[in-house]
Amino acid sequence: MIEKVRCLIIGSGPAGYTAAIYASRANLSPVLYEGMQPGGQLTTTTEVENFPGYPEGTTGTELMEDMRKQAERFGADIRFGTATATDLSSAPYKVTIDGEKVIEADTIIISTGATAKYLGLPDEQKYAGSGVSACATCDGFFYRKLKVAVVGGGDTACEEAIYLAGLASKVFLIVRKNALRASKIMQERVLNNPKIEVLFEHETLGLTGEGVVQGANLIKRKGQTDEEQVHIEIDGFFLAIGHKPNSDIFKPWIETDEVGYIKTIAGTPRTNVSGVFASGDVADPHYRQAITAAGSGCQAAIEAERYLSEKGL
Repeated sequence: MIEKVRCLIIGSGPAGYTAAIYASRANLSPVLYEGMQPGGQLTTTTEVENFPGYPEGTTGTELMEDMRKQAERFGADIRFGTATATDLSSAPYKVTIDGEKVIEADTIIISTGATAKYLGLPDEQKYAGSGVSACATCDGFFYRKLKVAVVGGGDTACEEAIYLAGLASKVFLIVRKNALRASKIMQERVLNNPKIEVLFEHETLGLTGEGVVQGANLIKRKGQTDEEQVHIEIDGFFLAIGHKPNSDIFKPWIETDEVGYIKTIAGTPRTNVSGVFASGDVADPHYRQAITAAGSGCQAAIEAERYLSEKGL
């Protein structure tokens, strides 16, 4: 059986919930499927201090719960379930939920987010929210005048190391290869920063600490005759090896960049498919903040309302 809706929002988090608030207030009767991680990436962040309107700060979970309640207050139909397939070849568009139920939608707002890449160490889960982070601009403030490590050798890793150097007392940049992949200007900034120590040809074996991260065990020149184990004392461990946008099921229809971020028409949430909009981290390789995601969710809902009005739907 096919269910027909005017506005389908795929994914939760700041973008999805904000889109639901605006779409509900515009009488679009939106249906939102929360996906595998209700509330999105923010629910893995403990303290959130940079979201406007929370002068004392809040937690990622509480912030998302507040947004969810606000969307429900205006009538959004929020459901558990994950989109598993799409057919965007012609309107109305079809989206399969959990491999079974088919939703036919006049407009779709994609807010499926992006997933930070991790090294795959058990300690990353063990110390999640207790010293391990994948977002320096989200969590760096908590490491003022402390020692931290950043893993990665590209532009993102260098940017995060420089950002953290403005807060922390020392930053170790752990680079697996013998050179940085980052652009020349970023390399120069890192190598000339007195607070940043680049550890070339180092890999992380594990993290140490009682309840919170207090150190990292590394291996230098793995597999070489002069291989050696190294221990560094740190208070925070930041992953900067990239994000994977959750866009795979849309790729047959929606244009993405080489990494998988959905391409939108500059300054708008519009995709190459008319009536399909993208908001939040799935379309944002640059900022990846709760506030920018929320703003793009607002834009997507307004665009969806205009599209439906123009089509007389």
